[in-house]
Amino acid sequence: MKTLPDDPDLDHLRQQAKDLLAGLRDGNPRAALADAQASLAEQYGFRTWADLKAEVDRRRGQGDVADPVLARLLAARFGLGEVTGPMRSVARADEMGRRWSLDTDRGRWAPRTVDDVFPVTDGEENTRFQEAAARAGVALPAPVRSVSGAAVELVEGSRWRVYEWRHSGPPLAAPVSASITRVVGETLAVIHGLRFPASGVCPWSSVRLWTTSWSELADLVAAKGVEWAPALAAAVPVLSGLAAVGQGATVPEPVQCHNNVNPGNVRLGAGGSLILTGWEHAAGLPPAWELCAALASWAVDPNGGVNAAGARALLAGYRERAGALPPLSVDTFRGAATGLLNYVAGQLDVALSAHGEQDERYADRNMRHLLTHLPSRATYEQVLDAALARA
Repeated sequence: MKTLPDDPDLDHLRQQAKDLLAGLRDGNPRAALADAQASLAEQYGFRTWADLKAEVDRRRGQGDVADPVLARLLAARFGLGEVTGPMRSVARADEMGRRWSLDTDRGRWAPRTVDDVFPVTDGEENTRFQEAAARAGVALPAPVRSVSGAAVELVEGSRWRVYEWRHSGPPLAAPVSASITRVVGETLAVIHGLRFPASGVCPWSSVRLWTTSWSELADLVAAKGVEWAPALAAAVPVLSGLAAVGQGATVPEPVQCHNNVNPGNVRLGAGGSLILTGWEHAAGLPPAWELCAALASWAVDPNGGVNAAGARALLAGYRERAGALPPLSVDTFRGAATGLLNYVAGQLDVALSAHGEQDERYADRNMRHLLTHLPSRATYEQVLDAALARA
């Protein structure tokens, strides 16, 4: 489920809906803005556009402000200049930490905590990978090294990274227009073409990180009496089917990959350029795995519909830049399927430990949306067939 920022902007949501409309019209030329607004509201976990707008009004101005001492320590440690305003939270904490915005006399910066990065990393290899991608022409918020040259610094008990703030529009939402997915394919080809060495395949995308079966988890959740328990029970067959994707198939050689190229990590910059964020999970993957994960993220809408034009354009952009495609099959969706299942298991744990009305309300909305919008093996087959078909 997409997550609203701490201080949501209705104009940004309107722009997201307009961007989404272009993708919807690839498959249905008669799609209207109201259709895009309804789809976007659903992606944020709300029943209608009006419900989403009401939540924006309720949450406006509710972001957190960091201790000024922390802001000054970060600015000094990373050589950002003199702090000129409050350091404000950008969004609720995610699986690794929290993102913030900080203004100084040298500009605007994007600090974030990275206390729970998996696999655990000191950030050095990750930063060198981002620097190499930027030199190759990938647009991204440049990582900022500390005054000592480190990628990550321990400040006030948390591990911090800092990025330059790059002005852009809101994150994109699937399905995305073919003109954009083509550039996504080109960008992936550039990243894979770096052949940046990887020590192995990321365990998040290749190893089951939970031990209990999905049916047993469904029974456990039902016993706790949470309202989304029936949604988990109904999703067990799909979850079990995804667990079998690519099992037993040969794993191709990995290279360092972004490992999270989805619409939520891409924004439109000046002149329509694509700005790729969310590099903290970069790790080793076979290029075919990341390419298939991109097809699932960019050319499949949350209800399982496939944007065939967008899928074909993504592979066309990759092929044009790389010269050829890696061998693709349903088996090469293994990384996408395994990573999704690990994410579902992690979100399940988070939801069960939620405390307080706001967190419980978010957990209920998140789990209902997540469990009722899962892709299936058939979805992967459909989007791959569409991507490989000749127009």
